[in-house]
Amino acid sequence: MRKPWVRSPGRLTVLLLMVLTLCVSIFGHGDAAPQKFLVYLGTYKDHGGKGIYACRFDSVTGQLTSLGLAVDSAEPSFLAIAENGKFLYAVNEIINYQDQPAGAVSAFAIERESGKLLLLNQVSSQDPGPAHIILDRSGRYALVANYERGSVAVFPILRDGRLGESAAFVRHKGSSVDPERQKGPHAHAIALSPDNRFAVVADLGLDALLVYRFDPAHGILGSDPQIVKTAPGAGPRHLVFDSAGRFLYVINEMQSTIVTYSYDASSGKLHELQTVSTLPERYAGTKEAAEIEIHPSGRFLFASSRGHDSIAVFAIDPKQGTLSLVEIDSTRGKTPRHFSLDPTGSWLLAANQDSDEIVVFHLNPESGHLTPVGQVLQVPSPACIKFVLAP
Repeated sequence: MRKPWVRSPGRLTVLLLMVLTLCVSIFGHGDAAPQKFLVYLGTYKDHGGKGIYACRFDSVTGQLTSLGLAVDSAEPSFLAIAENGKFLYAVNEIINYQDQPAGAVSAFAIERESGKLLLLNQVSSQDPGPAHIILDRSGRYALVANYERGSVAVFPILRDGRLGESAAFVRHKGSSVDPERQKGPHAHAIALSPDNRFAVVADLGLDALLVYRFDPAHGILGSDPQIVKTAPGAGPRHLVFDSAGRFLYVINEMQSTIVTYSYDASSGKLHELQTVSTLPERYAGTKEAAEIEIHPSGRFLFASSRGHDSIAVFAIDPKQGTLSLVEIDSTRGKTPRHFSLDPTGSWLLAANQDSDEIVVFHLNPESGHLTPVGQVLQVPSPACIKFVLAP
């Protein structure tokens, strides 16, 4: 029997409820509103890659549509996007630039209507084999990790988007336990603290994290970094801060593990809390972890493993920062060197380098569960995925 204080809904109320239900089914619970994006793909020349490719992505349907080659560029393996969406920066992972032992860093203007990229300028990365680039929180500097000799360079970003000459350069020294892969330093990636005061560099060759003070006014790195050693033979590769700046997560390539560190924002000090594997318990194959990313909600962390060709999903404890495994999913391809979550937090795009494809997964923001939707885009040797809000 209906309670006397509950009124029957009128037609307008019913229509509003129908609209609300439709919106929830499309937008999700608490997610960012659906939008359309340009997606840029860094590639290697393996399997015919010619430069940076562009796509359009619809966050309602998960549809990924190729726009073809955005710009011809040599080995643009890793990309970074300016916050205003007007400029794209790429490392050119080469070992010789203008007859010098160095790679290059390129600046491009984004033509948002067509998706094409216009080269603004190119500078030396200061050492061979640049593998990673990140922009500082102010958007005034680009920080580059050079893998071959283990160095970091900082470049000013000029008002017109071009890159200036290097404002800072440091080269690491030392080695670690693996006689083949760790005979010398190999700076692999950089993460900036949320307050822009510290730059943490993962050096695979040293089995170490180097925590530099960063001067955002002048783009200078401190000369005496804190050195945090990882497990011998771990090979730290990529790393990411949580949005609050309380924890740092590091993925170790050579042992396929993730280490959670607590982070002291006042001093930049790191304290190890936990180590988890990105692989199933009884897996005995190749260990070659690659990328790591946190969901926009801060509730989940994702990590890719090459060899096993999978993405592990972890729930993040909101107080302790520690990880608990949710699931491990096949990337439906070979060698997931990189992946990226779309800005709405509803989709994951996996870059399977050796099967030449981008595979689209729906991401449940409540559970972290990944579901392939059958959308696959062929791209030669994809190495990096970056989103830009489309006009």
